[in-house]
Amino acid sequence: MKPFALLILSLAAALMTGCSGSAERHLSDFTSTVYAPTYASGFDIRGTERDASTLISVHNPWQGDARSEQHLILLRGKAKAPADGSVQAVRAPVQRVVCMSSSHVALFDALGLADRIVGVSGLDYISNPRIQQRSRSGELRDVGYDTNLNFELLTALHPDVILLYGISGENTTITDKLRELGIPYLYVGDYVEESPLGKAEWLVAAAEMCDLRAAGADTLRRIAARYNDLRARLDPADARPKVMLNTPYRDTWFMPSTQSYMVRLIEDAGGSYIYTKNHTNASVAVDLEEAYLLANSADFWINVGACNSIEELTAQNPKFAEVPAVVDRCVWNNNRRQTPSGGSDFWESGVVRPDVVLRDLKTILAGGSDSTYYYKRLE
Repeated sequence: MKPFALLILSLAAALMTGCSGSAERHLSDFTSTVYAPTYASGFDIRGTERDASTLISVHNPWQGDARSEQHLILLRGKAKAPADGSVQAVRAPVQRVVCMSSSHVALFDALGLADRIVGVSGLDYISNPRIQQRSRSGELRDVGYDTNLNFELLTALHPDVILLYGISGENTTITDKLRELGIPYLYVGDYVEESPLGKAEWLVAAAEMCDLRAAGADTLRRIAARYNDLRARLDPADARPKVMLNTPYRDTWFMPSTQSYMVRLIEDAGGSYIYTKNHTNASVAVDLEEAYLLANSADFWINVGACNSIEELTAQNPKFAEVPAVVDRCVWNNNRRQTPSGGSDFWESGVVRPDVVLRDLKTILAGGSDSTYYYKRLE
């Protein structure tokens, strides 16, 4: 081939590469698997053949609708967001993040990236000392909650992305306003995960936003190694103590599914969940008489709401004083680490520290001690 023809082909290839690198990105561009979670079922990360941009797809971002999806394109290089705004997009790495759930705070903190959080929802309920310190110094603000979001403040914070959570569906009042303001968002479904390690694996999604995917995956590997080591120490021949969960709420006792997060932790710690009838994906209401009979058959009673003492527990119902776990002082609550306003670190940092939660539960079921991190024995 003549040199002039080679030059023309080279220029054409360069032009094609340049156009491809600066082209708009759409969902259909992301066809290659970048990260397939080992434990989580609610997200994946895919890439495109054209550049380093990636797509975080969230499946089942809230309870009750497994068909829903949320997406966030992480633009890299010269890639552009879809002009029609059909998909949320942000340029990576993100430097300024607003977290609407305390568990989102924990994801970034596990990566050593708490300083990238510039806004939170419900500051008084967040345990993280770095977040509280940055709030006092004015580096971080409370943006409100639900439909009471302070959009003026939110805009002034100049966030790269806001992480949302949904209870039963998308809050379009919020997302429509965020689109109007040009603030990218993503619904994070960590709380829907039933696997303890699945919840923790969402830290990889946070790491992806910060261009630290490998570090995120390595952090998760170390958490999983500790968790699986604790679980592997169980002796199959040992008896499994029976465990009761929760307390009544407005004259109704909700019992979680046998597949739920807490029940999996109990089973992995060597316990046996007392209520075996519920195999759905949600808690079910049990009448008080049946729940009382279950409590009477349990060796341990844990996660007893806001109770801080046996006196507070039995004040709910005098009959509780006769329950064997109460008599034997085998009642434990996951509120050892609380903020003055009642925020629970169990539902914050515990999300990314399932190995520590599991260690607590193993300690409790082995007879208990004061060395637990999230749990305390009610006295």
